[in-house]
Amino acid sequence: MEVHLRPPALKNDTLLRALARQPTRYTPIWLMRQAGRYLPEYNAARAKAGSFLKLAKSPALATEIALQPLERYPLDAAILFSDILTVPDAMGLGLSFAEGEGPRFERPLRDEAAIARLAAPDPGRELRYVLDAVRETRRALDGRVPLIGFSGSPYTLACYMIEGSGSDDWRHVKEMRRARPDLLHCILAVNARAVADYLNAQIEAGAQVAMLFDTWGGSLGTADYEEFSLAYMRKVLAALLPVPSIVFTKGGGAWLESIATSGCSAVGLDSTVNPREARSRIGKKVALQGNLDPAVLAAPDASVREQARRVLDAFGPAPGHIFNLGHGISPDARPDAVAALVDEVRTYSTKLRTGLA
Repeated sequence: MEVHLRPPALKNDTLLRALARQPTRYTPIWLMRQAGRYLPEYNAARAKAGSFLKLAKSPALATEIALQPLERYPLDAAILFSDILTVPDAMGLGLSFAEGEGPRFERPLRDEAAIARLAAPDPGRELRYVLDAVRETRRALDGRVPLIGFSGSPYTLACYMIEGSGSDDWRHVKEMRRARPDLLHCILAVNARAVADYLNAQIEAGAQVAMLFDTWGGSLGTADYEEFSLAYMRKVLAALLPVPSIVFTKGGGAWLESIATSGCSAVGLDSTVNPREARSRIGKKVALQGNLDPAVLAAPDASVREQARRVLDAFGPAPGHIFNLGHGISPDARPDAVAALVDEVRTYSTKLRTGLA
């Protein structure tokens, strides 16, 4: 997919240039979950809010959280502070977060009647707090760096909606996929419409990049991945307004070629994928994002810098690489380690491009 830069010009458009596979002075870097529990200022704001949902549903606090990592580190993008489960929450499934247990839905989708009633929410009404957070964050950034909007993929959302919570085996999802695939397709069709509407509303509110988190697509077999996950992400991408887009399927290394032809601008790689092999398989079709193991950020600074160089060497100096982690940053990451990572990526990738490394 061709990416065209749009006015007004940013003070730092390195990420957008990398997504367009244009030459950049250095490799841009941002981190999945860069605003999160590893930062003491995030924990203070969450304690003040009283709960994660109150934090996420306050546009002012969400803006504060989104900007926190940029106050510490010279990152090349901000990402909206929200949660992938805002869409099914807006569908009336009753989202809550129990301390230490993760998200839960009061009314999971288990019967045909409930699935038949499922409808895509109106982002301007049920999800207005998210759109307000996009507007406030974009305004607060003042052109410093691009703002990334995001959603869970239709299949990943369906996993939580059917199971009712996170799971080690997604038993209820698998049962539906085998016994009543028509019901799962019904959920996925509604989710695809909802996700496309949601991302377009974020773009209209100011998001300059759209990202799909296909967190649980990798739990599917090859044939099922195309049918139940990628096919619906293709529908979302085809419906998006013209901004760069990133697809990240955790555990999706077997399907890189298919993901690259989905209509996205960049394919996110998890830590299990060899970047050199990804380059040879995808070629110059799309940009690549990734893929440092998040666990590295609990190591000493010298090790963090060494591992960053290894990732950069593996991707090489060719245009079209966005440095990121292979999954979201861990709560036990050291803030100083993140500082070392960002500095090393900026310094070493600049040397790679000038032949001084």
